[in-house]
Amino acid sequence: MSGALTPTCAKCPFEEKERACRRKGGKAPAFCPTKRMEAEIEKAAEAYLKPETFEFARQASIQEASCYINRDQKPFVRHPVKPRLQEISEFAARMGYKRLGLAFCAGLFKEASVFSAYLERCGFEVVSVVCKVGCTSKEHIGITAAEKVCVGEQPEAMCSPIAQAIILNESKTDFNILLGLCVGHDSLFFKHASAPTTVFAVKDRVTGHNPLAAIYTIDSYYERFKK
Repeated sequence: MSGALTPTCAKCPFEEKERACRRKGGKAPAFCPTKRMEAEIEKAAEAYLKPETFEFARQASIQEASCYINRDQKPFVRHPVKPRLQEISEFAARMGYKRLGLAFCAGLFKEASVFSAYLERCGFEVVSVVCKVGCTSKEHIGITAAEKVCVGEQPEAMCSPIAQAIILNESKTDFNILLGLCVGHDSLFFKHASAPTTVFAVKDRVTGHNPLAAIYTIDSYYERFKK
């Protein structure tokens, strides 16, 4: 699949309420996967009916709706009331999870401490593992002195998301939560973790871990990313 037929939903020219993905018979550009990839969409629909997926997907959808109030009012106006902190704990409770895994960045130790305490107050057992677990030297993965965060010959422990995943796997967590892992490190965790995983917050050193700030200010402070 290539060229004009490659799915590029981010370039859809139609208003949200008019789109084929939002209503039957809606408008669709030539590259629209809703119109063009019916076999793949049907395959996905079948996957949702598998026992190990059905309830997870159902509860996720119920959780989504629960984040708004006054849903029965007409016309409906979106009024969200729950931060992600609350969403995660509620969803875990809906699924009947007891033991939660928290894989966090050493740079967000305070945030991890506060979040872990909150989850424990909600009745969960929390297994938390910091990214530097094991104190494995960066030389182990071929990092040179010039490639370290602090350039030089002094020892520097690598982030080890695979160790975080393996430790949480061994701890038999029901559900994992990522907090602030670096780009790429988070990918390795997802690849090696056994339990389903969600993200509480991502790493963005410049924006206070709010990466959308660069998008929201793309026409001003971050205009350079348009050039």
